[in-house]
Amino acid sequence: MKDHYTYRVTWSAEDGEHVGLCAEFLSLSWLAATPEAALKGIRKVVAQTVDDLQGSGEEVPQPFSERPYSGRFMVRVPPEVHRVLAARAAEAGVSLNRLVSVKLATEQGSSPEHMTRASGTPATKPSRRYPIRELATRTTASSGKAPRQRSGRGSRER
Repeated sequence: MKDHYTYRVTWSAEDGEHVGLCAEFLSLSWLAATPEAALKGIRKVVAQTVDDLQGSGEEVPQPFSERPYSGRFMVRVPPEVHRVLAARAAEAGVSLNRLVSVKLATEQGSSPEHMTRASGTPATKPSRRYPIRELATRTTASSGKAPRQRSGRGSRER
């Protein structure tokens, strides 16, 4: 068996030890004094579990790294959030999809360097008012609410 599962080791203050976890087997964990021992332990438990599942003819979870992903998913947001994001995308000269992709990539630690505007120019270059990296951090105020939109010349506040 090739071990392509997704592992994480973290500190458990409650247990006073490191805990090894596997994303594909959420019910499994392993406590140990060191991170290395926790990883070794959880990997061993996962291997035993896979053997047991295969031996009893049950389905074995496919590793996340081997699952196909389309790159598409639907997200529902409140209309106010949709409005603010659409305005920010327009200010940056990028599509709403691209803006949200950059925000998600930035949030999870990826660099948005590969993102480009519809015109083909890099999205990391400043456009109109805000650089795209700043947009990734400007969506919500510290209160957690979207910043208030100002009306421009010729438009009405609602």
